Amino acid sequence: MSTENEGNEVPPAPSAPPVPVASPASPQGPTPEGNRPTAPLPSPPQDAPAAAEPQQGQAGAPTASGPAPDGSWPPPPPPTPPYGESTSYGDAGAGAPGGFGGAGGTGGDAGWGASYQQPAPGPRSGRGGLVAAVLVAALVAGGLGGGLGYTLAKDHDNSGSTTVSASDSSASQIRRAPGTIANVAAQALPSTVTIEAESTNGEGGTGTGFVFDTQGHIVTNNHVVAEALDGGKLTATFPNGRKYDAEVVGHAQGYDVAVIKLKNPPSDLKPLALGDSDKVAVGDETIAIGAPFGLSNTVTTGIISAKNRPVASSDGSSSSKASYMSALQTDASINPGNSGGPLLDASGAVIGINSAIQSTSSGGFGSGQSGSIGLGFAIPINQAKYVAQQLIKTGKPVYAKIGASVSLQDSTNGAKITDQGAGGSAPVESGGPADKAGLKPGDVITKLDDMVIDSGPTLIGEIWTHKPGDKVTLTYKRGGQDHTTELTLGARVGDS
Repeated sequence: MSTENEGNEVPPAPSAPPVPVASPASPQGPTPEGNRPTAPLPSPPQDAPAAAEPQQGQAGAPTASGPAPDGSWPPPPPPTPPYGESTSYGDAGAGAPGGFGGAGGTGGDAGWGASYQQPAPGPRSGRGGLVAAVLVAALVAGGLGGGLGYTLAKDHDNSGSTTVSASDSSASQIRRAPGTIANVAAQALPSTVTIEAESTNGEGGTGTGFVFDTQGHIVTNNHVVAEALDGGKLTATFPNGRKYDAEVVGHAQGYDVAVIKLKNPPSDLKPLALGDSDKVAVGDETIAIGAPFGLSNTVTTGIISAKNRPVASSDGSSSSKASYMSALQTDASINPGNSGGPLLDASGAVIGINSAIQSTSSGGFGSGQSGSIGLGFAIPINQAKYVAQQLIKTGKPVYAKIGASVSLQDSTNGAKITDQGAGGSAPVESGGPADKAGLKPGDVITKLDDMVIDSGPTLIGEIWTHKPGDKVTLTYKRGGQDHTTELTLGARVGDS
């Protein structure tokens, strides 16, 4: 599997509109005496139009001709047109994850799933622009209508309405029990920030982070702060509007983890509690907090859909290298801007850092960015905590390694040790862990401890869930025969 973390396009997935169920017409008839309305209904106009002109792409309502409408008013609504008549669904092709191949970790056309050929794009209907316009119009109309409705109610508040409103004192006494989503969100939101990163040339983006300690350290994704490296500008804004300048303490491209520190941090910082991602179970509830498409302090919910999901992600740029993780998969809605935000369990403890999504080709409202289809991926917090502590301590990441180069090409059989290492180096590092364990070029690693290894990226992601010095057991094939060996993981400091 491969994925993306900021708008990198993959082929669209097919979609078919549901068949609507026709709503029964509301019965018309006299109002029962006991339910007489408080204000008389208006009489039907003498010259009421028969029907509105059908819009383009909608099923037209039959033109009224013949006898005038009966005495009931208002008349029943026109029939609902069939769903989706104005939208084309037939051109969408099957979605396919992008690939990461070659020694550099990016490029190529292979991931570790079946490869797909993107279909030729069909003509666009411009519906995205229409939806955006409708959204903007709805917001403007909503604000205007709200004010107008209040004015009319205030000026004509003598209708004898029996509506009862809750008192302010009653509303203020509502209590959200611990463990409810509302309570967890209320506790966690003050410890999250919206991060804005800007490069020296003015380019940048928005992401999310969360308070790691009382000293002002904020944990986020590497790709969130990448634009601000080398002299760029970083700011972090809390939900209460407080905004702070920040600086990068350290970043790990391979892990996709970064730590920033607030300049002149406040004294009342409350770090989020960190959970244990090893104890997470499929089906556990999840809560994601972030700034999707710049909408700060957004809370979404879902479940853990899978664990140990091998993911290679990049930001889609030609110079980007892949990051690897053995991820927590969730169906909580995650979009561009959620990156770096916390994934919480039902108690409010952080179990992961939202990092990547798998999505169809392009996202909503004409932005060209991909959006959520319920396939989000988070870096397990046990791994992220270790990385963050290393970055705070030394400013550099430390990666576990076996000391051998493996193929990153499409495979389902295992991680094959290549015949040549990156940049012409030896495929098996002399004196390294793999060399000491007896591994050779051509060996295909199929298991690490009890974890099945189906490809090079899967092996890398799984190794990086461990720390240097950990002992692991590798199962590998050589000459068609299975072998096992134990090795002690080595260390690599910094991003190469």
